[in-house]
Amino acid sequence: MKAQLAFGALLLTSLAFASMPSVGSTNNATTKVTGDYVEARTASVFAGACHYNGELVTTGDEAIAAWSISSGNWKGADLTGLRAVAAVACDKNLGQGGNRRSELLVDSSATPAQVAAFTDLLRTECGKQLGSIVAVHQGPVSFTRDGRSFTVKADGFASMSVDPMPNDECCKQPNLVWYSPLAPIDNRKVGYTNSAVYAAGIVGDRWDRGGENSAFYGTFSY
Repeated sequence: MKAQLAFGALLLTSLAFASMPSVGSTNNATTKVTGDYVEARTASVFAGACHYNGELVTTGDEAIAAWSISSGNWKGADLTGLRAVAAVACDKNLGQGGNRRSELLVDSSATPAQVAAFTDLLRTECGKQLGSIVAVHQGPVSFTRDGRSFTVKADGFASMSVDPMPNDECCKQPNLVWYSPLAPIDNRKVGYTNSAVYAAGIVGDRWDRGGENSAFYGTFSY
């Protein structure tokens, strides 16, 4: 499966923070990292109880998550403009804990220092939800937000298209939201997944889902 990442992925199983800028001056101090977030799972996150229970032990063990950073600095590295996608796999439904493994793709425009800093940020803020980050690659990542609709593309790795649910039903019927996002976010909403694809890689085989309320989206501030 590693051979499928022939688009120039860079495996960084051991990230060297020696390449990161010094944190000694005020300009290099950590500041809030903010931006947009969206994820899609292989199970509905908003559904009736029977639907939820039917999926609980049969699926929902994989997800795609994506970040688009609007501003912020982490341990001396300016992360403004950075985009990244993670594929998450677990040995059981993600709502039931389990052994989680993640594979991260950071946009090819990022420097090694930015890749190292962002990976450290995720391990700090989302370590439990993402589990062990077993591989970090680089390749082209696009993240587009149009109002409350999201399109994420990382050719050869993953993609997703998410729209808002009509009438914000997740807010009107919160008892039908069965999970929490894989990353801490503000103003959490449930999204309708038009399509979500993981093209296969280190953490699992290909999967393709769509036409269900299986997404979360919002803004983050770490």
